[in-house]
Amino acid sequence: MQGSATTTVYIAEDHPVFLDAVARAVRARPDFELVGTAGDGGTAIEEIRVVKPAVALLDQRLPVLDGVEVVRAIGRDGLATRVVMLSADDSSSLVYDVLKLGVAGFLTKAANMSDICDAVAAVARGETVLDPEVQSRLVHELRERDERPVLTNREAEVLRLIAEGLSAPKIGARLFISSSTVKTHVKSILEKFGVNDRAAAVAEAMRRGLID
Repeated sequence: MQGSATTTVYIAEDHPVFLDAVARAVRARPDFELVGTAGDGGTAIEEIRVVKPAVALLDQRLPVLDGVEVVRAIGRDGLATRVVMLSADDSSSLVYDVLKLGVAGFLTKAANMSDICDAVAAVARGETVLDPEVQSRLVHELRERDERPVLTNREAEVLRLIAEGLSAPKIGARLFISSSTVKTHVKSILEKFGVNDRAAAVAEAMRRGLID
């Protein structure tokens, strides 16, 4: 919401003390109106359907329905409510998952009340907000992904078997292809990695997270 309009906010938080602290911070903002709170996801989604807040602050680890399930329900119901998720878990997999679901803000539980309120205001304006440390890590991971060479499915299979220590004939037998075809794939893998031998290719693949 923009200008002098009031942003309606709903809070769902499992921890009563933290819930109270966030609620007080929201009430202290003249541009916010707190329209409801809940301690579990089941209550939260039922009330969000009724009050239709502009922004919902959701704890990721809510009982009954967790924050991710509440976000899915908001999406299924076609509600315009935008979500800021608060989480003690800042793993990249979780962040990617909730962003795909449409979460507009992601902050860790270490965020201060001022940062949480600023995130609510920004999300209400249509912006996306990520915890600075999480954002920095995601950017680094995306850059690393961009550095990874694009292997064909067959090259990836050959690479995994090289890592297991199989020779070209054994790889060929495993994949039902000729040794010369295996060698062609190996040559392509070496060129894509910019290395000169199989051991270096395996080491580089492990460094880039392509194989364990």
